[in-house]
Amino acid sequence: MNVKVKFLGAAGTVTGSRFLLEVDDLKILVDCGLFQGLKEYRLRNWESFPIDPAEIDMVFLTHAHIDHTGYLPKLVKEGFSGPIYGTSPTLELVEILLLDAGKLQEEEARYALKKGYSKHEKPAPLFTIQDAERVFPLLQPLEFGEEHVLAGCLKVTAYNAGHILGAAILKIKIQGENQEKIIVFSGDLGRFHDPILYPPTEIPFCDVLFLESTYGNRINASSTIQSQLAKAIKDTYMNGGISVIPSFAVGRTQMILFYLHRLQKLGAIPEIPIYVDSPMAIDVTKLYKKYGHYHHLGPFLHEEGANPFLHPKLHYYRTQEASMTLNTIKGDAIIISASGMATGGRILHHLYNRLPNENDSIIFVGYQAEGTRGRKILDGDTNCRIYGIDVQIKADIHFIDGLSAHADQAELLEWCEGFISRPKRTFLVHGEEKATETLAQLLKEKLDWNTIQPNYLESFELFSGI
Repeated sequence: MNVKVKFLGAAGTVTGSRFLLEVDDLKILVDCGLFQGLKEYRLRNWESFPIDPAEIDMVFLTHAHIDHTGYLPKLVKEGFSGPIYGTSPTLELVEILLLDAGKLQEEEARYALKKGYSKHEKPAPLFTIQDAERVFPLLQPLEFGEEHVLAGCLKVTAYNAGHILGAAILKIKIQGENQEKIIVFSGDLGRFHDPILYPPTEIPFCDVLFLESTYGNRINASSTIQSQLAKAIKDTYMNGGISVIPSFAVGRTQMILFYLHRLQKLGAIPEIPIYVDSPMAIDVTKLYKKYGHYHHLGPFLHEEGANPFLHPKLHYYRTQEASMTLNTIKGDAIIISASGMATGGRILHHLYNRLPNENDSIIFVGYQAEGTRGRKILDGDTNCRIYGIDVQIKADIHFIDGLSAHADQAELLEWCEGFISRPKRTFLVHGEEKATETLAQLLKEKLDWNTIQPNYLESFELFSGI
């Protein structure tokens, strides 16, 4: 039996997570994400898939974020018809995220056609709502800690990764004629002291490890999160402005709501209205009650006055009409909207209206990938192009360090120390070049690990004749 891997994404970049495992004639795709950020990466979403999707037997998902799942509708549209495995929360999140992404794709194509700012005569969406819906019948649940036997020679077990609700570390056992081999995909690892989610599970053994390296060159201290967030909001309040928080609908919005509720209860920030302007975030927040055993907020959700997702100062805005009314508010409010990197969604019209106002503030609360609007704003650009128009940036810009849902450098190293014996091969993925190189050097110095930094579309033979 021979086992190979081909890197179809998340190699040399943070996004587009796609890894093709070939076990003899069996083809398994681990994650199926969209490329985001730099234009050269985004263009890959429109290219032909490197292999015929109809040849792929199954897909494993580590978690629901679009850079890990967003290509599924296109994969199915182009001929994939096998099962798609993920944890139960992941599968529910996938349905929410893909429907939203399809809707946004359709809206952006229509708007580009109407305004005439697309280079294409008739701009088309990458995929539609209908394309997204074709994915759902293929979804198959995996539960944490349960070994699932697939295709005879293949067993897969999902373990908690933290990061977002339902995120998994995947352990894949391959049984050959002579020996068994273990491959582990870390997925995106979460923080070790997250206020909502449990820390990533340590894995004792594996032969081959695929390790994320998003923050391989950064320490994200979480001890000052509350004070940083409180200062940014109080300063904006004193200026008579609005605090706008671009936030991912999955995970980050719920964490921000947790902190804002706590800060208001403690009197650290004024008890002003909080508006969640994201239908997707509203739907996702409901899942935290349904899957209470996946996190440690359970007791808070059932006690009056303690639930960070339900209190008098918190308002959920689902409709477009309600969203537009927020443009008329002049001060004393907090608006949370997606997407977190300002690449699309309702946050764009809030930025369009708020960036030129020097009394308002934009508070970034997570990683901003290279090439995104969020990254450009943080890097000090004086203008931001939205809807084909250059918008002046006069609002105060803040970045709250330590709020990322990714394990930082120290936590990545700590997780790696959990292996009783080092993996025979470790591939560093899902990171920008500097982060990956720094982590590779540290793993060599501290744990004597030799790592591989794969390139896009590069292939490796993992096992031969097992």
